Amino acid sequence: MRQPPFVREQKGETMRTADFYYDLPEELIAQDPLLDRSSSRLMHLDKQTGEICHTDFKHIIDYLNPEDCLVINDTRVIPARLYGSKVGTDAGIEILLLKRRENNIWETLVKPGKKAKPGTKISFGDGLLIGEVLDIVEEGNRLIQFQYEGIFEEILDKLGEMPLPPYITHKLQDKERYQTVYAKNEGSAAAPTAGLHFTKELLKEIEEKGVKIAHVTLHVGLGTFRPVKVDDVESHHMHSEFYVVEEEQAKIINETKAKGGRVISVGTTSCRTLESATDENGILQAKSGWTDIFIYPGYQFKMIDALITNFHLPESTLLMLVSALAGKEKIMNAYEEAVKERYRFFSFGDAMIIE
Repeated sequence: MRQPPFVREQKGETMRTADFYYDLPEELIAQDPLLDRSSSRLMHLDKQTGEICHTDFKHIIDYLNPEDCLVINDTRVIPARLYGSKVGTDAGIEILLLKRRENNIWETLVKPGKKAKPGTKISFGDGLLIGEVLDIVEEGNRLIQFQYEGIFEEILDKLGEMPLPPYITHKLQDKERYQTVYAKNEGSAAAPTAGLHFTKELLKEIEEKGVKIAHVTLHVGLGTFRPVKVDDVESHHMHSEFYVVEEEQAKIINETKAKGGRVISVGTTSCRTLESATDENGILQAKSGWTDIFIYPGYQFKMIDALITNFHLPESTLLMLVSALAGKEKIMNAYEEAVKERYRFFSFGDAMIIE
């Protein structure tokens, strides 16, 4: 669902991608997950005043009130990176599964693309899995149909690797560390990383405090890491991602709002799901579909009141989203503070709560 252009306070003002740049020393990009998920640092940002406090993630519970609702994304990352060879020449080919279509067909990213013309067959795991390139789609992605015996997910588990973002150069020792503890519905090409900080024990404590925990599903695509290549922010087009909001979960979230509680989104993916499925009257609809919602400053939030999130890449759509919630100036100031305080950045990095 495409969003209409947002109304700006100052007419005629153009928002530039470069406005969202900040300087990040490379050594602050977290390469490995911490041994204890909840021991990461936590920055609290007051979206009204811009005031910043520093603590650690275990204290997230102090910012949650009874009657609030925490909304998590229960998607599960699939080991979507596969290494194979071209049938006939044995040339090495790497593919990344992006979107599942019907009849065992996937939209994929292929490297090197020039070796993957329509009709090309690729063998993985000595023929355990065979893929045939059917067509070339937008931006050079390929549609590949797979043939195999058994259960596709089990074959993937055996042959695939976790598709870590390009800025993580270390090999992941434990696949489960790129999953949230509540990951359930398989389909993501990347983790909803704000959720990586939660342990089962911490979630239990949160529930015991009287906070409701609701779940939605959004299968995160690699569009999450796609750089904004246009100078004018509004000209950027988001990739679409599939989401599901179940009836029972919508009821929990709507009741929270009706009773005056806050809806706190865990991560930008939960936020985008909630904002996509909420109608103009502020009521969350139980539905599923594809969303390409792009949230940037000027957007009026319909559902979420607060957001738990990681620290995002310079000039990224995710940095624009958090700027829409707290204001660009407050966010850029908070990021400057995070760099100064040596916070860990990106997927395996530290967290922020904006409320």
